Amino acid sequence: MFVKELHCLRCGTVHAADQVIQTCSCGAPLLAVYDSGQITAALRKEDLAARPNSLWRYRELLPVRDAAHIVSMNEGMTPLIPLEKLGRELGLTDLRLKDESPQPTGTFKARGASVGVSRAKELGVRTLAMPTNGNAGGAWAAYCARAGIRAVLVMPRNAPAMNRMEIGMLGASLFLVGGVITDAGTVVNRAITEHGWLNAATFKEPWRIEGKKTLGFELAEQFGWEAPDAVLVPCGGGLGIIGIYKGLRELQKIGWIGPKLPRLIAVQSAGCAPMVRAFREGKPDVEFWENAKTCAFGITAPRPLGAFLTLEALHKTNGCAVAVDDAAILRAQKALAAREGCHVCPEGAAPLAALPELRRSGIIGPRDRVVLLNTGTGLKYPETADYKAREIAPDASIA
Repeated sequence: MFVKELHCLRCGTVHAADQVIQTCSCGAPLLAVYDSGQITAALRKEDLAARPNSLWRYRELLPVRDAAHIVSMNEGMTPLIPLEKLGRELGLTDLRLKDESPQPTGTFKARGASVGVSRAKELGVRTLAMPTNGNAGGAWAAYCARAGIRAVLVMPRNAPAMNRMEIGMLGASLFLVGGVITDAGTVVNRAITEHGWLNAATFKEPWRIEGKKTLGFELAEQFGWEAPDAVLVPCGGGLGIIGIYKGLRELQKIGWIGPKLPRLIAVQSAGCAPMVRAFREGKPDVEFWENAKTCAFGITAPRPLGAFLTLEALHKTNGCAVAVDDAAILRAQKALAAREGCHVCPEGAAPLAALPELRRSGIIGPRDRVVLLNTGTGLKYPETADYKAREIAPDASIA
């Protein structure tokens, strides 16, 4: 493959790509850089037609050098579903849902896990550890199981029970801790120092984002190699936004798409919105969000490490960051299910919850091609389900 090196976007230091490495010496995340000229010579858009419908169809733009190390369960190439009813209600002519619920383990975390675990396997990693709110842990546990890598996962004890059961069933070493994901991260950091394991936390290693960027590749391909006008992304750590932005920029460098990029819009819960606060105040990075709490547990990230990269992507695409309360998220979750047949996770409902205000403010126009990113299946969150059922006798009549 054509990965050249790793760059720190904070201090500019360049690192070799073929090594087990965490962050830059300055503490900032590292991003992979590819040889665009070699990719252009080796790969054409037309070549994709004969390839499997997984994210590994873009293998020249991914970091694994030897295909024998790829750990895959056919993740990627998820559907782009028209939301015609909700679009009409919101005065939009083209509203679609990029639905990640069919992914292995049920969420878009499978993208980062497939690429991150594959690269870890190639580099000889035997044990990795990470803090998780749940879905990332489930995905990394699954791919580590296939790769023969030990996964040590630390999770807030009030994380959804479904995620705890999933991780346990997948054979990972699971530890529960009081507090939020930053508290879990403190435990992981101590273990990394003591045991020398790979820290696979968000932004603590450079390969997870390479899986997430395939969302940008797929959106471009699904729109006929044109960018939509706006993409609304649930935002906790911000890796989804950074990944989409990185993927689209790489497609520009190899000449597959033009200069237009979608406005990237970060959607957070009002109960944990450090990115929104930083964006509104014009700050280059976030401050810790006290007492973080939301029904959309997966986007509870009080102070994500790579927030400065997320904010940069928002500014570079003329996007923005917005917050919605839990009541609006739960209404949107029910509307997507009852109106469009899409049972999304609460995180995936947050973008729809943000749309009415974005329409009123004019940030989203009536003819914009708008994509909402659903990051996973609602089946993992039975506690957010709002439904009615009546018990009846076997001989009862119903109408």
